Amino acid sequence: MKSTQINVLEKVKLDNPIFIEALPGIGHVGKLAADHIIDEFGAVKFAEIYSPAFPPQVFVDEDGLVENMINEFYYLRSNEERERDFILLVGNSQALSPEGQYELSGIILDFIEQHDVKEIFTLGGLATGHPIDESKVYGSATDIEIIETLKEADIKIRSADGGIVGASGLLLGLGKLRGLKGACLMGETPGYFIDPEAAEALIDKLAILLNITVNTDKLEERAEETRKMISKAQQIESEMFGKGKVGQGDDDLRYIG
Repeated sequence: MKSTQINVLEKVKLDNPIFIEALPGIGHVGKLAADHIIDEFGAVKFAEIYSPAFPPQVFVDEDGLVENMINEFYYLRSNEERERDFILLVGNSQALSPEGQYELSGIILDFIEQHDVKEIFTLGGLATGHPIDESKVYGSATDIEIIETLKEADIKIRSADGGIVGASGLLLGLGKLRGLKGACLMGETPGYFIDPEAAEALIDKLAILLNITVNTDKLEERAEETRKMISKAQQIESEMFGKGKVGQGDDDLRYIG
């Protein structure tokens, strides 16, 4: 594979959908939140991204079957419980290099613009480096009007104390250049383990902003699946580079974002 490819599984026509990005990152907070929403509402996968910018590896499942590094687009149509259509982007990897991050972000933005997206939410974690009693949710946005909306939802505004690394930041920044508006929501987490409590806090605030209701009872089950995925990735990297176990355990996090 010489270039990034989008494999469209189903051609869909959506009405002014909201785009939600949640690729692996700190505490896997955003990924847990979006994967849970996909499962809870039965979102439908309609496209896949394969890219040489992803890590050079595959996963192997319990049956010995290989699983590629991939990003996946899902859609949700509006109904009695949801006023808007949604596109969600999840996956098991982000790009490894800065060049790959920029390339993939541009390709993703091209794709969602083809589906009339004008509003973006990116989801991630905000590491504290120490235990916390209760996860708060922080936010940044592309314009002051959205900042005010975040404040009304009791989301703390993250100001000039740091950037947003990876897809969650680039999709907002590059999207702003194209006239897209949006916000990044970050669940506060210690940052050194997979954190379903922070994901639940993130879902609660996102639900307020999107005017939806999300049951989070099964979130811990999703967290356990993610822990297994992380463990497999670490085992593969250990075998590739011959350095033994990388990190401090199955919950070690080294992803961008």
